[in-house]
Amino acid sequence: MSFGCNDKVFIHQTLCRVRRLSAVLLSLVLSPLLFTAGCKKYLTVPPPVDQVVGNGAFASDSSAAAVLNGIYTQLLLDNLFQGNMGIGYDAGLYTDELQSLVLPSDQNFYADALNANAYLQLWPDLYQEIYASNLAIEGLTSSSLTMRDQLLGEAYFLRAFLYFYLTNLFGPIPIAIQSDVETTNRLARSPQADVYQQIIADLKQAQSLLDNFYHDQDGALTDNRGRPNRMAATALLSRVYLYTQDWANADAQAGLVIGAASSYELVPPALTFLTGSKETIWGMESVLAGVTLLRDAQVYYTFPGTHKAVCLDSALFSVFEPGDARWTNWVGVSHVAATATQPATDYYFAYKYKDTALSPSPAGTISLLRLAEVYLIRAEARAQQGDLAGAASDLNGIRARASLGGTTAATQSELLAAIAHERQVELFLEEGHRFFDLRRTGQLDAVMTRMAPVKGSSWSAYKQWWPIPIADIQADANLTQTPGY
Repeated sequence: MSFGCNDKVFIHQTLCRVRRLSAVLLSLVLSPLLFTAGCKKYLTVPPPVDQVVGNGAFASDSSAAAVLNGIYTQLLLDNLFQGNMGIGYDAGLYTDELQSLVLPSDQNFYADALNANAYLQLWPDLYQEIYASNLAIEGLTSSSLTMRDQLLGEAYFLRAFLYFYLTNLFGPIPIAIQSDVETTNRLARSPQADVYQQIIADLKQAQSLLDNFYHDQDGALTDNRGRPNRMAATALLSRVYLYTQDWANADAQAGLVIGAASSYELVPPALTFLTGSKETIWGMESVLAGVTLLRDAQVYYTFPGTHKAVCLDSALFSVFEPGDARWTNWVGVSHVAATATQPATDYYFAYKYKDTALSPSPAGTISLLRLAEVYLIRAEARAQQGDLAGAASDLNGIRARASLGGTTAATQSELLAAIAHERQVELFLEEGHRFFDLRRTGQLDAVMTRMAPVKGSSWSAYKQWWPIPIADIQADANLTQTPGY
C-alpha cells in the first residue's frame, strides 16, 4: 500500500484516527497530509467540506484506488484485527483463551465487566470504515473507470466484512448503507437477521464484480493477497451461511474455495502465517512504508524468563492433543524461575506470528481468511446435513496437516464436537472465532459460567453482546443501549 501525492485528496474521509500508535511510529509511517480532518465518529461524521474535492476522488483509477488504500491502511493502523485491544485480543480475554496478568485496561474484558463508559473504540472505528466504504460504493457505482469493478467489488466486500464483526460483537445494529449523515444520525438498531441479509447481498455483489486473481492498487496481477478477490468474498459468504445455519449454501460456497486447488492449499503450521502462504485467502499486509506493524507478534511474544500482560489460559493450552504440530509451532513457553515470593511458573503465549521487533524472520500477513477455516466450515455444514463421511474427510485434512491421526468421531454429535474442538485449537486468537463459535452453538453460557469464578467475576446471559459507547447513544435518539447494560 503506497500513496502518491495526487492520491491523498480524499483520504481524510478514512484516515481520521490513529490510536494505539506512538508519535514516533506515526512520523515514520505517515505524512501529516493524511490527517487533516480530525477524529469524528461514524454516525456523526459531517459531509465533506468540499464536495467537489470529494467527487474528484473518483475521477481517475489512481485516486479511486487511493480511497480503498486508505481503508486498508486505517484498518491496519487502528489495530482492529491484530494486537493489543484488537478483536482477537479483546475476545480472547473475554472468553477462555487469554489470562490477564498486568494491565488494568484489560480487566474490563477479562472480568467480563464491560459497561457503556468502558473503552470500546471498536464501535466507532468499524463504523468509520463502513462510512468510507459507503463513500466508495457511491462514488464508483456510476463511474466508467477501468478499475471500477475491482474497486467497487472491494468496497462491497469490505462493508460486508465490517458489518460481520459489528453484528457479532454488538448484536442488532444500525444498517448504514449510505453516506448521508442526516439519515445515519437517526438510525435505530436492525434485527440481526436483517444485518446478515445485507451482508449476504454485499458479498454477492462482490462476487459478481471481482475475479479470481489478486490485483495491486494499479490493477496489475500480483502474488500479494492484501486485497480481496472473488474467493475471499466466497470464503466470507460461506462463513456467514454457517452462522445463519444455511448449511447447504455454507457447504456449496466453501466447496468453491476448496475447489480452487491451484490457488490455495494447506501448508505446514510453520509456514501458515508467513507472507506468501498459499493458505491465505485474504490477509492484510503487515508492513507500511518499511515499518512492520505485525502487532500480534509484539503483543504476545514473551522473552524467556519473563511474562507479558497476557498469557494463554489453561482452558486453551490444556486441550491440545499430544503431537499436535500447531502446539509446537504456534505456542511458545517462557519459564520463570521461583523467587522468594513466587513459585516457578510456565507462561504459555501465542506464537503464530513470529516477526517481532527482535526477530529477523520474514514479516507475516495478518490472516483474516484462510483455507483451514473453510475446510472446517464445510466439515460442520456437511455434518449438520448428515454427510458424516464428508465431514470426517474435511476434518481429517486439518488434522493431518497438524500431524495428528484421523478422528475417531462416528456419530453426528461426536463429529460436531470434534469439529468444535478443532476450531478451538486451529483458530485460537484469530478475530474472535472462539467467542462467536461458543455463542452460535449455544455453549457460551455454560463455558463462561464455568470460567467466571476463575476470573474472579460473574457471568450473565446478556453479556453475550457488548454495550455501545454512551456517547453514541446520546448522539442518536433512536439508538438504544444493548439490553442489560
